Amino acid sequence: MSAAAEGRAVLAAELTAAGPDAATLCEGWTTRDLAVHLVLRESRPDAALGMVLPPLTGHADRVTQRLRRRPYEALVAAFRDGPPPLSPFRLPFLDAVANAVEHFVHAEDVRRAGPGAAAPRDLSPAVRDALWSSTRLQARMLFRASPVGVRLVTPQGEATVRRAPEGAGTVVVRGDVGEVVLFTVGREAVADVELDGAPDDVAALTSLRRSI
Repeated sequence: MSAAAEGRAVLAAELTAAGPDAATLCEGWTTRDLAVHLVLRESRPDAALGMVLPPLTGHADRVTQRLRRRPYEALVAAFRDGPPPLSPFRLPFLDAVANAVEHFVHAEDVRRAGPGAAAPRDLSPAVRDALWSSTRLQARMLFRASPVGVRLVTPQGEATVRRAPEGAGTVVVRGDVGEVVLFTVGREAVADVELDGAPDDVAALTSLRRSI
């Protein structure tokens, strides 16, 4: 089983266990909102573009509202079963690149939300390697506007994902790969990482808005 497929199974199980009205770490989203997002992203790429292209926002909103009227259990089942035949996410390469981190992060969005949040999961070596491979690439985009340099350090490897601008320092983000992934995508409130750098540089990095 690929890392993305393993993450899909875990995320579907977490959504099922939580039910439709549970909180998530996605600001303003319940588990139903998250399930709608996941199905829309894979089954309606035309509507998913509305998240980044303002002219398509109205179309995306209409598709989203139709999906919200579906039973929660049906939404989770549709996600668990995987993308439909013509979805680009059926391509193994795109699935690996785009979904390993997506599925891991959203599973943690459910697991770690609210009081009594769950402890970090014990990830398989294959999942750890896949998360690191994807995060090294995604982090360059997510930290492209960082006012300080950023270096990620995990047991799977190290990478400078943002060189320090002139006059700025570098912050080293150190931890288990899953925790570094969560920090990278803006879940620093729940990410168990060490931040090594000057206090002003650390503050500047943690105030940078980023998400998937």
